Amino acid sequence: MVVFLGCKDNDKVEDDIAKLDVNLEIARFDREFAEAEPLDIPVLKKAYPYLFPAQYTDSVWVAKLQDSLQIELLSEVDNEFSDFSEEKDDLILLFKHIKYYFPNYQLPKVVTVTSDVSYDSRIIMTDSLLLIGLDNYLGPDHKFYQSFPNYIAAGLDKQYLVSDVANAFAKQVVPKPKDRTFLGQMIYYGKELATKDKLAPFISDGQKINYSEAQLAWAKANEEQIWRNFIENEYLYSTDNKLVRRFLDQAPFSKFGLELDNESPGRIGRFLGWQIVRAFMEKNEVTLQQMLSLPAEEIFKKSNYKPEK
Repeated sequence: MVVFLGCKDNDKVEDDIAKLDVNLEIARFDREFAEAEPLDIPVLKKAYPYLFPAQYTDSVWVAKLQDSLQIELLSEVDNEFSDFSEEKDDLILLFKHIKYYFPNYQLPKVVTVTSDVSYDSRIIMTDSLLLIGLDNYLGPDHKFYQSFPNYIAAGLDKQYLVSDVANAFAKQVVPKPKDRTFLGQMIYYGKELATKDKLAPFISDGQKINYSEAQLAWAKANEEQIWRNFIENEYLYSTDNKLVRRFLDQAPFSKFGLELDNESPGRIGRFLGWQIVRAFMEKNEVTLQQMLSLPAEEIFKKSNYKPEK
């Protein structure tokens, strides 16, 4: 069991993690499909049966090989990810951290694919597979994303790829909240982000929460004011679902009903939940697994959370 302690202990933890041997298998299906001929379809189906639903005949895949939009999609992905070595190194580092904190975890096979820019399912993680839709990481200004709202396009950048994988794993280990209060929901997301603190300490806080540096700076500068707003409006123990939409769901900005709304990043309640869980971790000697199993109310009370003025 791993207990969070001071800097020297953290350095030792990172040294121990660095020594772990992780053999991560990464298959570039996107590239294999881009280079395939019609006669290669049966070979690909045998190698990747989970990517070829049984209801579709080979003629569907042959047509896809020859479809101009698919050809352009695969070409754009190849331009951006001709070299996947940096992403591979980061994924290996992520899975080393996962193996350290969750020793019984079995590594998945990683397969890079294209998903017709299906950004809601850009990462699919199962017990044995990790599918990464690379066409969702071409950069916010890419022509494929021109019809998307800015706040969606902003996240479609390769700098968030490893963060998104860490998030998919966190969703598997953070228990769904039984507490229906706004505070309970905030701390659920706080637990996800605090898990990413441990599993991906090598990425920035902005990357962890999918904020730009400017959005992160705004959240930090206004943390005390936001918290006071939540307290004064008695949001913490409310079970009003509108609060989830206003402060936790993905959105262009958070909805206080104030002039500052347009300046604020969306999901600000997740940011505050993260700071509460971080405050708890700093003040209590607990393992990651222990923290994950604790009720939101206990974490909140023992965090003594007080944002800086």
